[in-house]
Amino acid sequence: MTRKPLRARATLYLTVALLVLVALRYTPELPDNPAAGVLQQGEALPAATAALVDSTPAAPEPRIEKLNRGETLIGLFKRVGLSDRAASDIVRAASANAIDARYLKAGMPVEFTADTAGSEPKELVFHLGIDRLLRMTKTANGWTGTEERLPWTTDTVAVAGTIHANLYQAMDSAAVKYFPAHAKDELAWALADIFEYRVDMSRDLQDGDQFRALVERQVGPGGVTRVGKVLAADFMLSGSDVSAVLFDSKAASPQYYDASGRSLRAQFLRVPLEFRRISDSFGSRYHPILKQWRSHKGTDYAANAGTPVRAVGDAIVVRAGWAGGYGNLIELRHPNGYHTRYGHLRAFAKGIRPGAHVDISQTIGYVGTTGLSTGPHLHFEVIVNGQQRDSRVALKNISGVPIAASERAAFDARRTLLLGSLNQQSGVVRLALR
Repeated sequence: MTRKPLRARATLYLTVALLVLVALRYTPELPDNPAAGVLQQGEALPAATAALVDSTPAAPEPRIEKLNRGETLIGLFKRVGLSDRAASDIVRAASANAIDARYLKAGMPVEFTADTAGSEPKELVFHLGIDRLLRMTKTANGWTGTEERLPWTTDTVAVAGTIHANLYQAMDSAAVKYFPAHAKDELAWALADIFEYRVDMSRDLQDGDQFRALVERQVGPGGVTRVGKVLAADFMLSGSDVSAVLFDSKAASPQYYDASGRSLRAQFLRVPLEFRRISDSFGSRYHPILKQWRSHKGTDYAANAGTPVRAVGDAIVVRAGWAGGYGNLIELRHPNGYHTRYGHLRAFAKGIRPGAHVDISQTIGYVGTTGLSTGPHLHFEVIVNGQQRDSRVALKNISGVPIAASERAAFDARRTLLLGSLNQQSGVVRLALR
């Protein structure tokens, strides 16, 4: 064999060996876990790979729009891009499912849900109230609606406070842990209404007086809180206790009774205005127009012009017209011989004329500033045997009807339970009511 073929073969072997060494040097090692690098069950694809594999767009989030003042539903639907036909179909279906499109409130939220961005909605939700929804769903046969009620939870809380300035101030301090601002005001109004036959919240409360109340608290969607029924309450007024217990009598609708079992609904209201504050009390005062001291034969209640004035008891109208310094005046004659007068009125309520019968709490006129008056207020008088009397005294002790003897035991048990619960510290109370 010649040298030339041997040299060529050696060169070939050497080249192959060098290539094998290079391949071994730059080939990456296998991982210790033989399954590494293999996509396991339930494991997500890398982001770049996933974008290539799944190009289906995600469903858009629901869109919420609010009804503008003066805007119609059709206008709202067009504003969000619905066709005229779709808007009309939805309004027609909504009107058949508890919505009167003529009386919707501005600010009402409407929730739109679609399959893809830019497509017409497949579902709408009208937020009709705090706890009331109308859910509209598009089907093959058109739109259908279902009204939904969201749940409320109810518990009972005891609230107690000391009065220094007025009931609002005391309630604000006492109920801050349990009720938001508007609900605290509602509780103050509720107590004023319950005791309106016994206590004038504008004049009878003194610094240091105390109140306690056992009240149901209702908490709704989103934490909205409102005042439920007041089950019991009492006021300690200058050392005198006035209580109220809610009792569902078989002979009458549920109402409030005092600790002795007499209805708090007496013959007379203590005050002729629901929202009130006193500017002048019974007695002498310096008259702002006549510029002299005169005996003030009544009580003035300052209030906004137009505030409804109510009869403090069942009565017959004996006068309704102009009366000099009184301005527009109404005088009522009550069954027990009392007379009451309401002066400086802006106007009389419909049907108020001499000889007309009026019921307790019925609106008879409206606060004004007619006659000798420097600003809107009601001048209120009580006349007993022809003499003006201080209404705080004249209307105070005319008690209501007592509880029926057949229900006395049931009332006593409820009174003991509820008034006993008032003695607990403020907070949530557990009651075993039947």
